[in-house]
Amino acid sequence: MKVINVGVIGTGGIAVGQHMPALAKQPDVKILAVADVNEEAAKNAAERFGVPHVFSDYKQLIAMEEIDAVHVCTPNYLHMAPTIEALTAGKHVMVEKPIARNAEEAAKMVETARKTGKKLMVAQNVRFDGSSQCLKRFIDAGDLGEIYFARVWALRRRGVPSWGVFTDKEKQGGGPLIDIGVHQLDLALYLMGHPKAITCSGQTFTKIGNTPGHIGVWGPWDWQNYTVEDYAAGFVRLEGGRSLVIESSFAANIAEDKFTTALLGTKGGAETNPLRIFGEDKGMVYDITPVHIPRVHSYEAEVRAFYDAIQNNTEPPVTGEQALNVMKILDAIYKSSELGREVEIN
Repeated sequence: MKVINVGVIGTGGIAVGQHMPALAKQPDVKILAVADVNEEAAKNAAERFGVPHVFSDYKQLIAMEEIDAVHVCTPNYLHMAPTIEALTAGKHVMVEKPIARNAEEAAKMVETARKTGKKLMVAQNVRFDGSSQCLKRFIDAGDLGEIYFARVWALRRRGVPSWGVFTDKEKQGGGPLIDIGVHQLDLALYLMGHPKAITCSGQTFTKIGNTPGHIGVWGPWDWQNYTVEDYAAGFVRLEGGRSLVIESSFAANIAEDKFTTALLGTKGGAETNPLRIFGEDKGMVYDITPVHIPRVHSYEAEVRAFYDAIQNNTEPPVTGEQALNVMKILDAIYKSSELGREVEIN
């Protein structure tokens, strides 16, 4: 089996906390280089994982002929450029979610992957969770029948990030919708078979994040420079007469945090986290609560899937096209809120 040399661009929390530990466990992968504008952070990551090459300019990493694949673990506004440059240089790319700040940027990345023939995978790790895969097996077996509706929640009561650029719309593209809502939205579309979105009606609110005096579970945030929504909701019409509803928040006056995807099908329904399946049979309705679901480290599983796709020359399980579909929905919710009406999704 060929050893794949990897470069990691961005050595912040998601890189050193998830991507690099997962890479270090792959027998056919060697982390050859890291790059970060914070050279001290790059050096610390390199020392921790035994990486021989350290750069403060990611272009130097991409220029290394030995590099076969690149992980882009930067903030959202720095996803597009290094991804396109790495693909153009002949590298496969895994980019952290969301694929980009908006669908326009995502489309350019997808088109570059198509032109170069290199693999582009987006790190939507929730798909690889043991519960997600368990539910997918029920769906593939036909136990839910035709899934015609989904409800998606990614809600924090007081979970405004107090670090990084998470509250900067220019750099992130949005707030909770694009940061945490993207996980559950991607999962719902994956479980529904990736239907395309047709129209969307959405509304975003900034009522708590940009005002002083609020509690934050991660400490105080810079409310004076808070430019993203703290709550968003959307209704999306999908092809085939299906639809979904999504709600996402950093801060909202709710009972508790909630990260759940609910599905309604003609033969059964389901909710994730915790996983429960609902049905009807033999003159009764029933609930199934799966137990002893195989434990899966979702980040390790997604990394393994990416390198299996490279080794076997197959399509990655989370494609750029799928991520682009997700971004079109997120863009449409923001646009609908801005215009105050339903919008079409091209």
